[in-house]
Amino acid sequence: MKKKLLLGTGVLLAILAALFGRDLVGLYYLQDHIETTTKAYEAEGPWPQVADACTGCHGAKGSSQHQRYPSLAGQPAAYLTAQLHSFAHGQRTYPNMGPLAKSLSEDEIKRLADYFARQPASENHGFQPDPGLRAKGEKLVAAGGCTACHGAALMGQAQFPRLAGQGADYLRAQLDAFAEGRRVDPTGAMKAVTGSLSPDDRKALSHYLAALAPSAK
Repeated sequence: MKKKLLLGTGVLLAILAALFGRDLVGLYYLQDHIETTTKAYEAEGPWPQVADACTGCHGAKGSSQHQRYPSLAGQPAAYLTAQLHSFAHGQRTYPNMGPLAKSLSEDEIKRLADYFARQPASENHGFQPDPGLRAKGEKLVAAGGCTACHGAALMGQAQFPRLAGQGADYLRAQLDAFAEGRRVDPTGAMKAVTGSLSPDDRKALSHYLAALAPSAK
């Protein structure tokens, strides 16, 4: 009787595996993915986290999927800290960022900056550059000495931001803002650089930088 029961159980399991095997495997992988991502999320602290407020515009873990909004992933912590302070004090303006930055404590600003600085920078796959503009932009970068402040791979350093792989529209808007005096760089370098560039030059720079693959730090 016992042998028949075991045999019947085995047959039943075999039938269930044949009928629902793929679904069960899929369910296992889904559960494993949920557990893995949950552990990674909780490693940064309990829900909700400060960085959650940034996801809507800047993407998951700071990798923006929109050309208009900058990626925060891989940005130097000192740069992110300085920009949040600038938004909080009205030295840099944007409708969403001012109120958000003002609501953050110094500890929250530090946690945000450190969090995004640790995230790996992703390539800007959503942008297809114009080949001619990209080539022109590469020459302008070399002639303008951009690497002196932004690093050899244009990945940013200290209070200078990562340019490689940023959104094309965002880059163009910031270059225009520096050239027109609507955004101020404390060192004065960006005003000097952009002041000599034509609108077409700034467009070419944005095409080259947006298409430039970020390097690993």
